[in-house]
Amino acid sequence: TKPTISGISPSVALASTGTTIVISGANYVLTPNVEIINSSGAISYPLTVVRNSATQLTITVNISTKASYFLRVENPDGLAARTGAILSVSDAPTFSTASGSLGDGDKGEALSFDVDGSSDSTVAFSKISGAFPSGLSLNTATGVVSGTENGSQTSTTVYNFALRLTDAEGQTADRSFSISVSVGMANSGQFN
Repeated sequence: TKPTISGISPSVALASTGTTIVISGANYVLTPNVEIINSSGAISYPLTVVRNSATQLTITVNISTKASYFLRVENPDGLAARTGAILSVSDAPTFSTASGSLGDGDKGEALSFDVDGSSDSTVAFSKISGAFPSGLSLNTATGVVSGTENGSQTSTTVYNFALRLTDAEGQTADRSFSISVSVGMANSGQFN
């Protein structure tokens, strides 16, 4: 019986890590042989192959070369199918800015704090929890948190928040940061 492949999920695997991929299709007999074929023609094999049913396989891959790959499923009788969809292997995004304090500033001042990160594709930044000092916002393309603090606080305040870095393949990395805003001497009172 000739197997068929209707889809793979996810379509992106992390380089050099055990990524689990579900292959959907039909006519999977016993435990088929699965090949991972690089666009250059080099063939590698999954770490594990599990036949969940006649319509689903689960494989674990550990591929160190970033490239595009086809998957080939072969039943014990020699009949096979190859994916039309391509499996991409890429690096996950990483932050180059250490977690923790980004720095501090004074109440009512223009402030700017840079958070850096990268991947093997375009990245975007987003805030997933916490709060920025009032008046500051995140540039989602550059990772800069900036603006003019609105000056409404009466004491030094530490703002904690978490940012997410997402690359073009939908892979993510999260990191926690903080910014401290001081009231300063000019706002502490007056002596006569």
